[in-house]
Amino acid sequence: MVGKSSKGDTSPQKAARFDENMSNGESELGRADSILKSPNPTHLSSFHLPRINERVQFNKENDSIDEDREEEEGKMKRMRWGTTRHASGRPKRSKSIWRRNTVRRREKEEPQESNPTNVANDQRGEQRKIFHNLPLDPEMLAENGEPRNTYPRNKIRTTKYTPLSFIPKNIAFQFRNIANIYFLTMIILGAFDIFGVPNPALSAVPLIVIVIITAIKDAIEDSRRTGLDMEINNQITHLLHGIPNPNVISSNVSLWRKFKKANTKLMFAVLRSVKRLFKKSDIKLPEAANNRLSLETMRSSIGEDPFNSELKPLKFSRDYWKEVKVGDIIRIKNNDSIPADVCILATSDEDGACYVETKDLDGETNLKVKNSLKCTSSVVRRPHDLDKLQFHIDSEGPHHNLYSYQGNFVLHDGYSSSSEPITINNLLLRGCSLRNTKWAIGVVIFTGVDTKIMINAGITPTKKSKISRDLNYSVLLNFLLLFILCLVSGLVNGIYYTNDNTSRTYFEFGTIGGTPAVNGIISFFVAVILYQSLVPISLYVSIEIIKTAQAFFIYSDVKMYYPELDYPCTPKSWNISDDLGQIEYIFSDKTGTLTQNVMEFKKCTINGVSYGRAYTEAYAGIRKRQGIDVEEESSREKKEIEADRLEMFESLQEISKNSTLSLENLTFVSKLFVDDLKKEDSVQKHCNENFMLALGLCHTVVTEENPKTGKVEFKAQSPDEAALVSTASDMGFTFVDKTKKGMILNVQGEERQYQILSTLEFNSTRKRMSTIIKIPPTSPDAKPKALLICKGADSVIYERLSKTRNNTKMVDRTAIHLEQFATEGLRTLCIAQRELQWEEYEEWAIRHDEAAASITDREERLEECADSIERELILLGGTAIEDRLQDGVPDAIELLGQAGIKLWVLTGDKVETAINIGFSCNLLGSDMDLLIIKTHGEDVHEVLGKDYSDTDEKQVVQKLISKYLEENFDMQGSVEELMQARKEHNPPSPRFGLIIDGDALKIALQDDCKRQFLLLCKQCKAVLCCRVSPAQKAAVVKLVKDSLNVMTLAIGDGSNDVAMIQAAHVGVGIAGEEGRAAAMSSDYAFGQFRYLARLVLVHGRWSYKRLAEMIPSFFYKNVIFTLALFWYGIYNNFDGSYLFEFTYLMFYNLAFTSLPVIFMGIFDQDVSDVVSLLVPQLYKTGILRSEWTQSKFWWYMGDGFYQSVICFFYPYLMYYKNGFVTMNGLQLDHRYLIGTVVATISILACNIYILFHINRWDWLTMLSILFSIVVLYAWTGIWSSSLSSGEYYKAAASMYGTLSFWVCSFVGVVICLIPRFTYDFFQKLYFPKDIDVIRECADRGDFSQYPDDYDPTDPNRKKISQYSRDMLAEQHPTYKEESYKPTMTVNHEYRDSINGVAGKRGSFMKSIFHKKNKNEKDANVARYNAYGQSASSLQTEEIEMEFTSDDQDKGAALRMKNSRQSFESRRRGSLNPERRASLNNTRLHMIRNGELDENPDTSPSAIQGIRTSMDFPELTAAETLVSLTSK
Repeated sequence: MVGKSSKGDTSPQKAARFDENMSNGESELGRADSILKSPNPTHLSSFHLPRINERVQFNKENDSIDEDREEEEGKMKRMRWGTTRHASGRPKRSKSIWRRNTVRRREKEEPQESNPTNVANDQRGEQRKIFHNLPLDPEMLAENGEPRNTYPRNKIRTTKYTPLSFIPKNIAFQFRNIANIYFLTMIILGAFDIFGVPNPALSAVPLIVIVIITAIKDAIEDSRRTGLDMEINNQITHLLHGIPNPNVISSNVSLWRKFKKANTKLMFAVLRSVKRLFKKSDIKLPEAANNRLSLETMRSSIGEDPFNSELKPLKFSRDYWKEVKVGDIIRIKNNDSIPADVCILATSDEDGACYVETKDLDGETNLKVKNSLKCTSSVVRRPHDLDKLQFHIDSEGPHHNLYSYQGNFVLHDGYSSSSEPITINNLLLRGCSLRNTKWAIGVVIFTGVDTKIMINAGITPTKKSKISRDLNYSVLLNFLLLFILCLVSGLVNGIYYTNDNTSRTYFEFGTIGGTPAVNGIISFFVAVILYQSLVPISLYVSIEIIKTAQAFFIYSDVKMYYPELDYPCTPKSWNISDDLGQIEYIFSDKTGTLTQNVMEFKKCTINGVSYGRAYTEAYAGIRKRQGIDVEEESSREKKEIEADRLEMFESLQEISKNSTLSLENLTFVSKLFVDDLKKEDSVQKHCNENFMLALGLCHTVVTEENPKTGKVEFKAQSPDEAALVSTASDMGFTFVDKTKKGMILNVQGEERQYQILSTLEFNSTRKRMSTIIKIPPTSPDAKPKALLICKGADSVIYERLSKTRNNTKMVDRTAIHLEQFATEGLRTLCIAQRELQWEEYEEWAIRHDEAAASITDREERLEECADSIERELILLGGTAIEDRLQDGVPDAIELLGQAGIKLWVLTGDKVETAINIGFSCNLLGSDMDLLIIKTHGEDVHEVLGKDYSDTDEKQVVQKLISKYLEENFDMQGSVEELMQARKEHNPPSPRFGLIIDGDALKIALQDDCKRQFLLLCKQCKAVLCCRVSPAQKAAVVKLVKDSLNVMTLAIGDGSNDVAMIQAAHVGVGIAGEEGRAAAMSSDYAFGQFRYLARLVLVHGRWSYKRLAEMIPSFFYKNVIFTLALFWYGIYNNFDGSYLFEFTYLMFYNLAFTSLPVIFMGIFDQDVSDVVSLLVPQLYKTGILRSEWTQSKFWWYMGDGFYQSVICFFYPYLMYYKNGFVTMNGLQLDHRYLIGTVVATISILACNIYILFHINRWDWLTMLSILFSIVVLYAWTGIWSSSLSSGEYYKAAASMYGTLSFWVCSFVGVVICLIPRFTYDFFQKLYFPKDIDVIRECADRGDFSQYPDDYDPTDPNRKKISQYSRDMLAEQHPTYKEESYKPTMTVNHEYRDSINGVAGKRGSFMKSIFHKKNKNEKDANVARYNAYGQSASSLQTEEIEMEFTSDDQDKGAALRMKNSRQSFESRRRGSLNPERRASLNNTRLHMIRNGELDENPDTSPSAIQGIRTSMDFPELTAAETLVSLTSK
């Protein structure tokens, strides 16, 4: 098709390039600006990018831009002119890097909060001027001559605290707890002798311990962020020194920074002194060393006078990121990260282009092109060029939009000036990295918190778990109870003092208060101190201990350890682990979170022949829904694919020795392709060669040598493009490099050069790119030809196909193949070509040049010109690329879905890529109705009617949302419906999915539309928000969190996900190879998405259930002890005397009852981690928050009230009324002795009560309870044997020596526990919960087939037999149209068991786990299939079952039928009957030949089952594609 390198006439090419470069005042070296008007420019085919290992050479008369690289690389160390040294040889420096008097901006110690969703934080209206080599305008100067404006430092801080603010800020946060304020008040009251506290200082110890422990925990959490901040702030960059920066204040160092610098200087001075002290001898340099000339001096002395005072010593010097200031000139080297938002002045590329990688910003590894300013790209080549340059920049203020920037560059040249607009394509953003470019020079526009990445990140919030917030309400209720008890005590005691002729008259000489009223008030506060344990301070200590232990267990879980990065699951916030057990909505990024951001070429169709063999995740999901054993089929297929790969590799090496081909990187596996490639003189061989040659020529890829492996790698703006070129290289069509005229390819061992005439770039509007190649003439007299190669979206290419020059059968077969590829979750593209006569090309080139030179409507004219030549295409074929998911993502998403968790995908990617991933991870199904929300489109009139203006985007979005709600769900979007939605937690309809782009989402999030939008999303199983900004991600999370009152979790991997992560209740960061920006700001971080299932379903559920049981148990045990004191007050007129010996009050919560309840909160497990993952429906109790409720709190308080009555009155009546005595006749009615019995009964009853509620009885739990009981008896015996015990002396001997004590203790404990034990027994026997049934099944051994380390999301997990899975009800749900019913009011009598059979033990869950014979099992399976249900599809007892009347069912079915018919007619209506018959005949022929599955219901090519509300070209369907060719 194309010969070897030729030198044909290129005048049209030159003319096109000249006009393209010179339009709008463009210089010759700045011609690359036009390609940056889209996110995927393609004019790079005309660029010449030097390899990384090449060095920029300059002549001797000029300074090199890399003049200090020699010193850095160690090749030659240059000495500075006139450097003086110490005797040891160490150079003397007047100022160290810590003393340097640099120009800095003012910055407050506290970072400004930047909420990306708040309009008030958008400062784009606050314009700034930045000057270089020019004085500031007079109005910009203060009276002292310093600049008025102040800018933040480039030093960033993601921590919650600073060394100065830690103590006050942390204490203020801790005392938000009402209980802590209460404890502090009690300590203050106890300091007054009037209230009779024995040891006020000792009573303050618990609160001090709590505050210190919590502060230490918070400090440890924050120190990790501090370390990461220091690592970032102290990275090295290169700043230009020698030209003053007029934009900043010369000396603006706070006292705190001066203090830190002084300490740093002192530390380094001490280190140097110690180093010299231990030095054996000083090394003295020869005297001549001080007189050596530097290389710079020697070189400058040749052509210039080095002592000329007019020359400034300009050079780029190493400095820290934190020293970068607004207005600084900065040089960035290849592979360096960008420290601030920088406007590009020049790059090493002659066209002023550079490549950036944004993986730390958005998780994407593909390269993006940025351009320098045209007026400076050819001027700035060395540092001294910047001294001659005078300019200022008019810039907008900082704002959160990552894709928008407006500024103006004004270049001053004597008395004249010229301006050039600055766009986002001229800006390098902080967080990106420079790639494939030796250097780039720019001026700093924004620093620190003003940079776009930091504005989107915001400040690190302080999060508090929901149980902790609800705990304040329970504490308030206890305060109310405490107030009642104290009020009763004060009233009774005050009334008592009004009585005369009592024992008080003879034994007391006056009163403290003087009057009964005052005495009553004093008694009130005495009672507050006496009953203060009703609000236990030890509860908060215990909670901190438990949450710290839970965080340690999460960190130590080896099943969440990612060995490839040596990264465990790292909790960064230790106090929200219980929130993990209540998550209902998960918001996930796509790139780098669900996917590996690795594109692999899997299949293709050439000339109607399908090539390639792959077993994708989407295909596995289809087969799983069809009832196929996916694990067995996947294992078999992968083995066969590996065998084919090896055979194909050997065959390709026989065709040509390809040095770039490697077995492990060969993703396209097709023996048929190689066989066709070997056939001599066959049509298919020619087609295959042309197809691969087209892939090798039509791209914008650049080559880069990997410094580690030495192999050449392909770097592209799109990972898809790199995959296409890589596969072409594997097949023997290797792209070698680009030249100024075109590119070089190695075609099966023969190197050829192809001349590129024009490149029409790709953008999101065009959805295609084209390359025009010159075909040399066949004879000297003949004219050359031009070949246009076009690749793009299948729908775009099909509508541009020639209606006469394409084979209809081939077009149909290709459409069917593309449909099949799309169903398997592959990303499809079409390749086509058009041969042009030279006159035809020249005529088009002239029109293109005129369009490029036009001043008005330039973009529209260029698009029109490109569209005119990209017509009458001949179809070559199509490609299918897999966007590789992370391991276990579909399984993890399925587990989360079965648990009742809704997953929304919020991505900045294109709609089509998000849809492909939706199918791959089984979020989207082939039987779904996709509701499309967009702002414009040709089909909007058809959907909404003609009674609106299509220019009003807001009206379009509002009407679409209202229409979808009314037609599909019979809803109006009212406030009442929202209130009802807050109460409903049922899974949404499996038949609907919603897709919305960023423009429509911006409107949908407005106040007058967001309620209807939220209700619509809640009804859909899958929600995909595409092309959204970081601020929009955070806004969606906040909308759901605040409106639905649900627990949310956000997970991402890039800096653009930080705002979303911080907005959610729980933020999770993926610490992947693409960067760890999100992990730094998250609450939990791990290496793979699949670990999320274990974090939430196992650790989250355990943590929630443990705390939900531990907290009410803690209140319960304190109520027993406190109310026993209250009952004693009845008999002493509430005078404040103690029933118990004082040490019992101290040790009750410290030693006697603390360990069992703490161990419950740390180690308790209702089921194992394996069972938690196998039965994810158990998680739904957390979504409904049924484990921790106020009713449960009052039930436990009631238990405590009842048991306190038994604990006090039973010993009182037994000893006081019956007159028990010791063996020597001593009375046992002393208050301390009775208190010993009361304390013994309450402590034993409390510990055994907690044992009854612990699900897992292991040796550690039993030991803790036994230890607590032993400590009780041991302390009583030891302390009462000491004379220091006073009245309590020999109490143990007196009580333990009598039978009455042991009988009273035993009977009292039994009476205390009988009611609760009886209730629990009958509840579990006759009214079991889901967890009770599952625990019985686990005890019976129903899960014994699964090993202890089994993880359903692990791709390398042990295979379990199909029989075991059937018996264990691990079937996946199969949704059918007839099974779904809209949400209605529920009859609650059906909620008592998992199968909806009230009060019956023989539930559906039991029948699933019951051992059956074969006939019984077959009958059950038939019955389940008849109802279209499976165990995993049924709702648990906590989820209200749905029952509707027949009329309601018919109405819902009718609405659904009409909706689907509307979708079907909209999708099929454009294809004429004749063309449809041709397509059906082709499909039938392919079925007969075995190319397609004969059964359409089980065929993987079921994309035609998808119904969309509007035209959606990204969904590849054969009928849709074929219909485009007939338009």
